[in-house]
Amino acid sequence: MRAVVQRVQFAKVTVDDQTVGQIEKGLLVLVAAGEQDNEASAETLADKIVKLRIFSDEKGLMNKSLIDVNGSLLAVSQFTLFGDCRHGRRPSFSTAARPEIARPLYDHFVQAIRNLGVHCETGIFQADMQVTLQNDGPVTLLLDTTKLF
Repeated sequence: MRAVVQRVQFAKVTVDDQTVGQIEKGLLVLVAAGEQDNEASAETLADKIVKLRIFSDEKGLMNKSLIDVNGSLLAVSQFTLFGDCRHGRRPSFSTAARPEIARPLYDHFVQAIRNLGVHCETGIFQADMQVTLQNDGPVTLLLDTTKLF
């Protein structure tokens, strides 16, 4: 699985002008499943994200995790993270998991976040979503479960 993790002061996702997920201080995570991913990938990614020490401590050093600061997470599915732009001008999404595979993996990722004790809001899978955020830092990280070991 792949994720773009952004530390935020505020983030929300809307669908058809209705807010469907919203958080204050925490992480906005754009997440996608690849054709090789499974539930273990989702659990590994969830664990890594909530335990990343990317929040400032009393000395201003990034030493605290999302759990440590009692932050929230907004998970937004985004299959375009598997866009391959190496050839031509139109991205290929051939390595992204098909929706019938990706949806259960996204749901498993969200549940894994919640099982770790983190409040998790979501967007709507396959919906046309608008995401609003206020970056904190900014701090933005790219994670790929194929590169975590």
